[in-house]
Amino acid sequence: MWKRISPDRLRQLEPRRICLIKPSAFGDVAQVLPVLSALRERFPHTDISWVIQAGLSDLINGHPALTDWIPFHRHGGVSGWLTLLKTIRSRRFDLVLDLQGLLRSAAMCLASGAAIRVGLETAREGSHLSCHVLVPGTGREVPAHERYWRVAQAFGVNTPKPNAIVPLTSDDNAWAIRETDSLPRPIVGIHAGARWETKRWPAEKFEEVARRVINTWRGSVVLLGSPDEKPVSQQIQDQLGNSDRVRNLTGHSTLKQLAAMLSQIDMLISNDSGPMHLADALQTPVVGIFTCTDATRSGPASPIHELVSTQVECRAGYHKRCPMTGSRHLACFAELEIERVWAACERIRMARRIAAA
Repeated sequence: MWKRISPDRLRQLEPRRICLIKPSAFGDVAQVLPVLSALRERFPHTDISWVIQAGLSDLINGHPALTDWIPFHRHGGVSGWLTLLKTIRSRRFDLVLDLQGLLRSAAMCLASGAAIRVGLETAREGSHLSCHVLVPGTGREVPAHERYWRVAQAFGVNTPKPNAIVPLTSDDNAWAIRETDSLPRPIVGIHAGARWETKRWPAEKFEEVARRVINTWRGSVVLLGSPDEKPVSQQIQDQLGNSDRVRNLTGHSTLKQLAAMLSQIDMLISNDSGPMHLADALQTPVVGIFTCTDATRSGPASPIHELVSTQVECRAGYHKRCPMTGSRHLACFAELEIERVWAACERIRMARRIAAA
């Protein structure tokens, strides 16, 4: 067993090559972006690499703080896995940050052969055993965005958290402008999908909020999401009818284009999801809808957002499938009423008007 080191020693390090291991998920990667910028400021002459799931690499490809990135192919098989470990080993990193904290990231950590390996207190599946030190104050009771930022602070970063950088091209921005140029403002993005069924506030409720944006605010709606989320966006579009104030872009954008679109719209209404965190990173106001997850632990922290949570007894239980049966099955969806979400939208709109004045 390797020797544990004191967290205080991290402030004294001057590594030549850093490897940041954070393959997924979408929202977590978005929350780590400020840490990347802070590490570059703290270590201006150090090579910084990021191991990231290939499908998420658009979020960091071309980032000015990054030397390079190493793709992780989740379904790459044994051959792909061995190639990844050999690649990590060949880079001769002297400092590795495991911000994933799972068995597979522990294997990457060990394969690096780095002299110093750092993890979080949330590490699972025995992954803490691959680290020389766990950053204090990074347990599950700490909000995710704060856990990641404490990693930067552990290395002596004492400046305010920087805004996240998403490296967009002129083509990405031009695409977003073209798609929204003819739409009346305010333009409200809606992301009605989520990986867990327990996070998916019903499509008919999103549809009613969208209808109010169009009829009450005389604004426009842009439906956003991945190809897998096309059915829910199509359901909303079908209910809204053939309106020239609705643009369905679900499944029709790259991650960089999504980021460009989130920078163009005035507000995003979203379940707890990657797009919600990306909007936060880009300083776009969010109405976040929280059913099975906790808004404080998992939501964005900026005061420009409104986070609306269900009040049922099993709220924030982080159940991927509803544990209730019968009439109580997915009761959180019924309890979280449209009026509460719409009131949050109205508060954001008023705040933006005041700020603009």
